[in-house]
Order: sequence, then C-alpha cells, then structure tokens
Amino acid sequence: MRTSIATVSLSGSLTEKLDAAARAGFDGVEIFENDLLASPLTPEEIRARCADLGLTVDLFQPMRDIEAVPEDAFARNLRRARHKFELMRRLGAGTVLVCSSVSPLAVDDDALAAEQLSRLADLARDCGVRVAYEALAWGRHVSTYDHAWRIVESAGHPALGTCLDSFHILSRSSDPKDLEGIADIPGEKIFFLQLADAPLLAMDVLQWSRHYRCFPGQGGFDVAGLLRHVLATGYDGPLSLEVFNDVFRQAEAGPTAVDARRSLLVLQETVGRAPLPAPVVPTGVAFAELVTPDAEPLTALLGALGFTRTARHRGKPVALWEQGDARILVNTGPVVRRDGTRLAAIGLESPDPAAAAQRAEALLAPVLPRRRAPGDAPLDAVAAPDGTELFFCATGRPGLPDWRADFEDTDREPAPAGIRRIDHVALTQPWHHFDEAVLFHRGVLGLHGKESVDLADPYGLLRSRAVTNADGSVRIALTVGAAPTDDTVHAQHIALATDDVIASARRFRDAGGALLPVPANYYDDLAARFELPDGELETYRDLGILYDRDAHGVFLHCYTRTVGRVFFELVQRDDGYRGYGAANAPVRLAAQHAVRALTGG
Repeated sequence: MRTSIATVSLSGSLTEKLDAAARAGFDGVEIFENDLLASPLTPEEIRARCADLGLTVDLFQPMRDIEAVPEDAFARNLRRARHKFELMRRLGAGTVLVCSSVSPLAVDDDALAAEQLSRLADLARDCGVRVAYEALAWGRHVSTYDHAWRIVESAGHPALGTCLDSFHILSRSSDPKDLEGIADIPGEKIFFLQLADAPLLAMDVLQWSRHYRCFPGQGGFDVAGLLRHVLATGYDGPLSLEVFNDVFRQAEAGPTAVDARRSLLVLQETVGRAPLPAPVVPTGVAFAELVTPDAEPLTALLGALGFTRTARHRGKPVALWEQGDARILVNTGPVVRRDGTRLAAIGLESPDPAAAAQRAEALLAPVLPRRRAPGDAPLDAVAAPDGTELFFCATGRPGLPDWRADFEDTDREPAPAGIRRIDHVALTQPWHHFDEAVLFHRGVLGLHGKESVDLADPYGLLRSRAVTNADGSVRIALTVGAAPTDDTVHAQHIALATDDVIASARRFRDAGGALLPVPANYYDDLAARFELPDGELETYRDLGILYDRDAHGVFLHCYTRTVGRVFFELVQRDDGYRGYGAANAPVRLAAQHAVRALTGG
C-alpha cells in the first residue's frame, strides 16, 4: 500500500522534512499548515520540490472550527476556505482535513453541521478539492468517528467524506466492539486514514495527543486491529502517519523518518499486506564485544569473574574470553569514543543468519560494511538504533560459517563453569531513540516486548523495557534516562547467569574483584519484607547480593564496579523467575552514584 507521513511528525524545516520522508521511502506527505506558513518557498515551489523527490501531496491540514456555527461565522469560514482551496490548487493537494469543531460558537445540531459541511463541499468541488471530516477526540459536540460519519452520510455530498484517525478512535475506547461501526462506512467515503499509536496513559486526551503519540507498534493501542477493520471496507488510500511527539520534534528527521516507515512495514505485515521475509528469531547470545582503549582493567575484571582468554583473532586486536557458554570479546582496536570501555556489539545465535540479514534489510536496517580479510568467516551485522552492532551468528553448526574459525586458540582451557551463559544485556538508549529501539528489536529481530517500567534514579526517572525470545535465551533490557544527556551517565551492563550466585560472588571477591557495596538499610528492609532462612540475610549483606521474588520464583543478583561504561551482574534465577530485579534498581543506581562520587569514575 502507499505510505504517507504528516510533516508535523518530523523535525526541521519543511524542505528537511520532505527530504527525510523521500529518503525513507514514503510515497507522499501531509502538509501541515504551520510548516507551509514558515517556509520561504511558494506553494508552486513546494509542489515542484515534492515532485522532484517522488512525493505526492496527499493532504493539506488542518482546517478548524468550520461547522455548526452561526451564519455570520460560517460566512467567514467560507471566505477562509476559499483562500485555502486556492492555496491547495497551487500546492497540488487534492484533499483537505477538516476537524470537528471545538469553537464555543458551535452548537449541538447535526443537521446544521451537515448542511454547512455540504456547502463547504460545494466550494471544494468547484476548486477540485475533497473534504475529509474528522472527529477530534475532544471535539465540542462531535468526538467519535461514528458520529462524524452520520453527519457526512446525512450531508450526502460526493466531495465530502470522513477521515479516520487511530488516535482519536482508540484513545476514547480500547473495546474491539467499538470498532465494528467502521464496517458501516463505505470504503470510498473514507477519504483518508491517519495512524498513530500511544502509550496507555491516564491523562487529558488533548495533552496525550499533542505530546505522547508514537508510531504504530511503539505504544499500547491495537492499531493493527483498527487497520483490519478499515481495509475490510475496501479503503485503498494511503496509510499515513500523523504523530505529535515532543521527542520526535527534537530528534534528527532522517532516522525518525526511517523509524516511521519501518513501523508501517511491520504494521502491514501484521495485517497481511506486506510480503516481508519471515522473522528469524535469535536463539541465544553468541558473544558480547567490548571495545576498550586500555585492556588491563577489563581483563583483570574478567579474570576475577573466572573467564579465561582462550583465543585471539587472526588479524585483529580482539581476544576471546570464555566461561561456560558465556563469551566476551575484548577489542583493543581504534576507539572512537573517549569514555573508556563500552559494549560495542552483540552476537546473536540465528537459525538462519542469511535470512535474518534479509529480514533486517527489508525493514530498512542495512547490513553494515565490514573489512574482511581473505579467509574470514562471512558474518553479517546491522546497527541497532543506539549504534550497537548486532551480528547474526551460527556457532559450531556444520554447513554454516562459524565466527570462531577466525580465532586461534591459546591452548588455555576455559575455567570450570561457575558462570553458565549470558543471561541478558542492558543497553542505555539515546534519549530520542527509545521507542525506535523497542520497535527495531521487535520488528527486525522478532523479539517480544515486555511492559515498560519506571526505575527511580537519585537524579531522575529512568524508563526500561525488556525484549526477549519465547524461552528467555535472549533477553535485552532497553533503558533511557529522563533527559537528553542521561545516556552518557548510565552505563551498559552484561548479566551473567550462574546456578550459585553466592559461590560466584565469593570467588570473584577472593580473586580481588570489587563488588558494588549495598547500603545496610536495604537489608534491614529486606528482613522486614521477607522471611529468609537463618544466616542467609547476613550472607547477602556481606556480598552485596540483592533479592527479589515474583509469582514464578526468586532472583538473586549482585554487581561489579564499573569499568568505563560497562559493569557486570551475576544473576541466579530460581524456579522460573521472569523479571530483572527492577524493584532493586533504585538501590543499585544510588550505590553506583555513590561509588562514582568517591572514585570520580
């Protein structure tokens, strides 16, 4: 299907927005009036610019407070409309969006509304324009799509149809039965369809709409369910995004436009309208790659954790450290950033690495160019929104390229496996990429998104959302800070699974490792909340072990000190615990701030 995006959804000047939409592959745009008014280009020049970029002008918007008003006010509205319709002719826009009135002059009179909209449509038809009437969720008298349709149907004018907007519909009701009325609208009378998602919030609907909309798949609305109803009517117009979002307005237009179009590709796939390559869900974590300008602090930490340097890359300054099925690559090559050790890449075990790369490219995540020496295993990677490289791997599987073949063994055997594997990785997202990251990991990788949780940091509130595969062998926690600069403050971390966190923590400490100190007050509270076996609380206090429990089981975890921007977590999941210890995050974050204040790092 054709795709379109409202210019209000992107940041920058009108020309920047048009360029970004075209580069992302959109077919058309909705021109928002404020963008046109602020542009130095004439309507004819904007029309030509769109044509040069391969974009159609699918909608001009909005016209407000038109209908159900006293005759003198309506006469002024017709005068205003005549000017706008002439502007649209120059712009090459064939449809105008008319929002249901919020004017205090408007009266609750459907017959008057229909009569005045019919007269507006007469004028529009004479100018070669169609009118799409939309019910605002906060409209003074018309606030539901079925009410707007009754007025349009009563008017009975060929140049008057309706515009359906997923936010205005779903913000008022999430009951699927309330969507059944869409079937009563003939597809040819749905002149336009605007799509937006949103997080489920209890707040004023106008403020919700103006600040918190997001692209389909990033919020809590059943946008796919609504789209199925609309397509069943025979609607064949564009799928258009209209998203008001404070973060998107500040983010770079290019990546936002790519994220927007990716959301429509995933949405079309969901409703059976986009023949994309099937998702190839990763089955495990092959490795985590750390880039560091100084390997000594990091390798000392890995050694204390029980890792062994088992191999080195044949042509690059990369060493492989192993314990059980947990593998850490230490890369001492050129470092772009100056903030020390960082998590640069994750290797994901893939049932079909080539098909996984094809899926990624179809969803606008191209395979990254790599310098590959003769004999190196072909290993494809794509960039996640935060810049982390994600490699599609097949470790030790006959018939598929194996990244391990690029390494020479050091003849050192891995240590006994106190640590079994990588339990999860936590990635701090740039402030303006959090929603994009969730959609990326769901759409490109086929992972399932969990509920978003808020984590209290001493200096703000963090948002975190995990994405996982079905059996939990791949878990990625995505976190974003409360302000644009927070991504430089909060570290990334790698959680290592062990069957005995107490033994692993003791071995680490005995080997010279420094565990994160936890305040005594935490353990006093723990004793009040849980009845623990004798001596257990004292052991937790001694080792800085944190405790959590959910409906499925128990979680024990502790943390190392931070090296650069990375720290490690030792975790023990008992009896099917499914979470990540979010209840303990405020204590952990405060402890890390305290250590940073003392050490300056």
